[in-house]
Amino acid sequence: MSYSKEHKEHIEYTFAAFCRVVLCNAALSAYRDIGRRRKHEISLDYLMSERYYNPSVTDNYFEEPIQPTIFSVCGERIEIENERLAKAFSILSKQRQEVLVLYFFFRYTDKKIGEKYGRSRTTVNYWKLAALKQLRKEWERLEHEERKANTF
Repeated sequence: MSYSKEHKEHIEYTFAAFCRVVLCNAALSAYRDIGRRRKHEISLDYLMSERYYNPSVTDNYFEEPIQPTIFSVCGERIEIENERLAKAFSILSKQRQEVLVLYFFFRYTDKKIGEKYGRSRTTVNYWKLAALKQLRKEWERLEHEERKANTF
């Protein structure tokens, strides 16, 4: 099947117009992305002119290794290396610590934990959710205190 010369030209012009639209939209997208990035970036010259900001990192290869905090939960020895997590975990009551350990580390179901404590599955689920909520709250509080201590 052969096409006329006018039809071929029409196809070429249509394709060229389509390509221009695609390239124009891609360019606009790229400019928008660059603009969004610039809103969150800070100039290195600006950082270098600041007196209190030191743009360097100190390696901690020769620091003493972190001593893990050791808990005894459900007759098992639990070591937590993260200091903030250990503090938050220590604030939880013994029962909440046990529920979290039994559920997340020993893979007990809520029903099995409930049988151990003589409670229903829904009560154990409530205990677990309350423990997680308290753990998250303590974690955020400790994180906020650390940030506050690290500000100038």
